[in-house]
Amino acid sequence: MSDNLYNRAEERVDKKIKFYRNLQAYLAVNALLAVINWLFTPQFWWVMFSVFFWGLGVLKDFLVAFVFVDMFSEDYRQRKIEEEMARLSD
Repeated sequence: MSDNLYNRAEERVDKKIKFYRNLQAYLAVNALLAVINWLFTPQFWWVMFSVFFWGLGVLKDFLVAFVFVDMFSEDYRQRKIEEEMARLSD
């Protein structure tokens, strides 16, 4: 049981680290792109495409790491099967 608990905790931490790294890169790269956009082509804000589409990916990572924590885990299916079996046996 403790191995399973450790693996679940490790998976959650990995998802949170992935989110924070992606967020950090998102902010740094898009800030740099915004400066480049402002300096060279201020009449067309093409940087908004990167902000929007990459932002969707960051949002997905956030949802997986903090909102739908166990829904995307490796053992989610197995735990749900066990829950259904317990309900059916009552």
